[in-house]
Amino acid sequence: MSEIDWRRHGFVRVVAAAPPVHLADPAANADELVVWAERASADGAALVVFPELALTGYTCEDLFLSADLLARTEAALADLARRTAALPIALVVGTPLRTAGGRRYNTALVVHAGKVHGAVPKVHLANNGEFYERRWFTPGGDVDTTVTLPGLDPFGLNRRQVFAIGPLTLGVEICEDLWAPEPPSGPLALAGALVIANPSASNELVAKAEYRSELVRQQSARLHTAYLYAGSGPTESTKDLVFGGHCLAVENGSVLAESERFVLAGSRAVADIDLEKLANERARNITWSTSAVPAGYRVVPVTDALPPLPALRRVFERDPFVPDDPATVHQRAREILAIQSTGLARRAIAARVKRLVIGVSGGLDSTLALLVAIEATRRLDAAPEMILGITMPGPGTTSRTRSAADDLMDGLGVESRTIPIGDAVARHLGDIGHALDVHDITYENAQARERTQILFDVANQVGGIVVGTGDLSELALGWCTYNADHMSNYGVNASVPKTLVRHLVRWYADNVAVAAVAKTLHAVLDTPVSPELLPPDADGNIVQATEDVLGPFELHDFFLWHWLRNGFGAAKVEALARHAFAAGSTDAAYDEATIRRWLVVFVERFHRQQFKRSTLPAGPKVGSVSVSPRGDLRMPDEVDPASILRTLDT
Repeated sequence: MSEIDWRRHGFVRVVAAAPPVHLADPAANADELVVWAERASADGAALVVFPELALTGYTCEDLFLSADLLARTEAALADLARRTAALPIALVVGTPLRTAGGRRYNTALVVHAGKVHGAVPKVHLANNGEFYERRWFTPGGDVDTTVTLPGLDPFGLNRRQVFAIGPLTLGVEICEDLWAPEPPSGPLALAGALVIANPSASNELVAKAEYRSELVRQQSARLHTAYLYAGSGPTESTKDLVFGGHCLAVENGSVLAESERFVLAGSRAVADIDLEKLANERARNITWSTSAVPAGYRVVPVTDALPPLPALRRVFERDPFVPDDPATVHQRAREILAIQSTGLARRAIAARVKRLVIGVSGGLDSTLALLVAIEATRRLDAAPEMILGITMPGPGTTSRTRSAADDLMDGLGVESRTIPIGDAVARHLGDIGHALDVHDITYENAQARERTQILFDVANQVGGIVVGTGDLSELALGWCTYNADHMSNYGVNASVPKTLVRHLVRWYADNVAVAAVAKTLHAVLDTPVSPELLPPDADGNIVQATEDVLGPFELHDFFLWHWLRNGFGAAKVEALARHAFAAGSTDAAYDEATIRRWLVVFVERFHRQQFKRSTLPAGPKVGSVSVSPRGDLRMPDEVDPASILRTLDT
């Protein structure tokens, strides 16, 4: 596999670390910080965040009033800057800081290349319960001054600073600041910070870690930031207080890394954050992009470059649409089916219909649509017979799928009707002068359009609506016949991709269906995905496998997620696919050539088939990715993907 520099794709490695603390011994703490900074730098990190008051220890109490401790702290800070000057990594270091006017502040300093580039004061000093910070420190909300210390260039002390470390824009708030009603991280993010660092000294109490994690996670999600939280470790513990060394790395509300707590030797969380994703999230959020940029904030340049990142320490799910948390998988499946079935039930009420008409093929998509319709009848307090399932065998229909369709409708108790289309298609092809033995796109589409005509006409007969079965993956790829399976009165699977369709059918079989129906559902799951528009082979087997033509749906759904949900370009999507589907796991792997081949197919079809999505019928949105022309995807039909594909080789 050719090497990827992940910096090109917006990734940067960061560390939140809690080294052992030597109380009131700044020189010893500087030694520890150098070692941990060197370790983080050797790991390829561009930024390491240390805990609150890491140069002295947080629990020094009245020693913070000692001029001797502060003088030794200033000397240790200069020594730390000098000893880390050759490292490409930036440090966020908590330290007490005194100004010329005699005030003492609880601050965090950004250190890089032998310089202190700025100091951020703690705004909200904890001063209740076990905390007495106002005894030693001045709140830093209004301070704006220049600090001059021996051995260091002058630097600014101000809470309104955003530090530029290459493309990484950093804001800093300290411990209690996050717990305040209006955390400083809010305006820092609006001023441009994509990453928030929080040097902290939050002690441990029962269940406090869970609350703290949720607080960090929610703030990260609200601000579309990466949030690095570095809490003081257990060697900080004294008297009544015990600290755990809780370190967190969170991106846009998702925890990427979390340290073990109560480790006396120290702890850390290492993560590769995606700056491009964060910027894209902000761009697509109109509330964010129209919020006012706060006045008085300044960008402080630290360095133009990030260290190389040749390998990614991050897992990207191969099936990003499919719930992977065993604790929530049942809840998610029920919720998806509830959204689909509620949307269909509401449409049935509004249209004042008597019947739900579905073409049942024995394939995955129509199977899920039928299950959704069953759930809709329950919401309507109607019998399953409200559903009219129609099988329409044609030249490509196999006994396998026809039997599955019949068994499924019998097991679910819906009314079924069989209407063969072979003769009608033959007559139509004869009318337009098309030979029956020429199995081209006209031959295939004539069958699809005949089936759709039947469904709509029967729906008129019985006072019903046609329930669409096509899924999100096929819509994204344009794998539907225009004005045939492309059309319905309500498409219940329109925002459910193929990998999720498979998951939902399997979940229903294993958790909801009676034994006979479950057996049929598993038979459907074992059947190759096919439109069955070409005649079977001599043994009656399916010859037209969709994935042989389009490529694996697990790849296309992966492409689709990162293309639409994250807004990534072709080169980054390819890189992520190479990373996610690399050899070495028990799952199927794809080499570079295979990923490139099917990504080209995806990009080509996604753009050239937009005209079909521009005229889609309504269907329920169930997740954060949708191709509805009324909501999530508004794009011209005429885009030529050639220029997009050229980026794969740049």
